[in-house]
Amino acid sequence: MTIFCANPAAGTVSAFGETHSASFGKGGWCPAADKREGDGKTPLGRWPIRAALIRPDRLPAPATRLPWRWLRPWDGWSDGTADPAYNRPVTIPHPHSHEALWRDDHAYDIILVLAHNDAPPVPGLGSAIFWHVRQPDGRPTEGCVAMDRAVLARWLAAMRPGDALSIAAD
Repeated sequence: MTIFCANPAAGTVSAFGETHSASFGKGGWCPAADKREGDGKTPLGRWPIRAALIRPDRLPAPATRLPWRWLRPWDGWSDGTADPAYNRPVTIPHPHSHEALWRDDHAYDIILVLAHNDAPPVPGLGSAIFWHVRQPDGRPTEGCVAMDRAVLARWLAAMRPGDALSIAAD
């Protein structure tokens, strides 16, 4: 099992003897119990990596042991607190508030779905906490962890079920 170590205070993620720059929530970070929908904060904690979603027109099939699937233009993720599918994948169009996962800006070329607030999801305690591709300008995320696409793709090849991202500001 590999534990990837994310440090929002330092703005880094470390694994395999390497440390790379990363972006975190525009609202800072907070203990997972304090995370709220739309606060822009990255939740501290150890989050198993559930699966990967890969944009097929931008990357080849990954050589990973993680469960994965191709991202599709109609994929979304519910962030509507009144939605029975809160913090779950949905098909667009969707009658509740949601985030579209097929984006033009390359942020979601690789999405690693983290196990934050998913067993079961509690409406309002945060949704769509992903580990994804960092924007070229390094801008903060809406609460996710983001890093360079080449590093994330290389690390994805070494990932397997049971791996986790540990987010701690120390």
